[in-house]
Amino acid sequence: MYMYAALMLHLLLLLLPALMPVLGSVLDGGQWDPRAASRCVPIPSNMALCQGLGYDSMRLPNLLGHETPGEAVHQSASWLPLLARQCHPHARIFLCSLFAPVCLDRVIPPCRSLCESVRDSCAPIMSCYGYPWPRILQCDQFPMDHLMCISSVTQSNSTGSGRWAIPQASCRDCELQEATSPKELLDIFCRSDFVVKLRLSRLNSSGSAVAQFSLGSRLEVLKHGPLVGGEMRGRLLLWLERDATCVGNLIRHHHEGGTFLLAGTVAGNRLLVNKAYSWSKRHRHLNNAVRKWKSHRCRG
Repeated sequence: MYMYAALMLHLLLLLLPALMPVLGSVLDGGQWDPRAASRCVPIPSNMALCQGLGYDSMRLPNLLGHETPGEAVHQSASWLPLLARQCHPHARIFLCSLFAPVCLDRVIPPCRSLCESVRDSCAPIMSCYGYPWPRILQCDQFPMDHLMCISSVTQSNSTGSGRWAIPQASCRDCELQEATSPKELLDIFCRSDFVVKLRLSRLNSSGSAVAQFSLGSRLEVLKHGPLVGGEMRGRLLLWLERDATCVGNLIRHHHEGGTFLLAGTVAGNRLLVNKAYSWSKRHRHLNNAVRKWKSHRCRG
């Protein structure tokens, strides 16, 4: 599924240069003019991008200059792979404020802060494929929050910085794997910078936009690599906060959390998880490898 999403995202980004003249003509120098001829139409049932947002009618032309429902449906579908990467919980709201503006007396554009928050989280994913955040979506064209616009309410004050505390998606897709033998696992342990066994528990309800998990108190560090002292827990907390793609893959079938064995590399102040396994007592290869690791000597 993620390989398909990556391919579709690549195709989307290839289309952006062709879309720029059309989008630029609408967004460059001003937003949709409510005094111009416009109409309210039902959001098409096949417009998957903008279903379930709490309203069922949209203005046409929209903020991207689409004149017909079919055109809006066709162009909006190209953005679905980006949403599949979970780069921001309000990316859908931001995009639908452009593709399917709510049918009111006047258009309500996205606020600049919403654009900036989505951009800061999703642009790194686009850059994984060699493309920058498109010029047609430059955030300084959107109004400030004190004006009438669509903002997000999920803002963190915990850091005191006023920035959005949103888990960051990553370019890498770590997936749960099946261990084939203790020898294979020991080889992976030897090649990795770190190996840890940890417990993740869900913090928020299933209805929340972003699933949040806490790191259990019992953390077994099998290999700490270049990290010293108590650095591993701090690095894991940073990984849990920022790598939504990887965390989402691990807990896809563990809705309330679970125990996992993770191995990977240390890159600056970040951990990159390369191998991940779901832990249970019935996984004989995992148990044997962890037991043997205590006396194992890596070659080279």
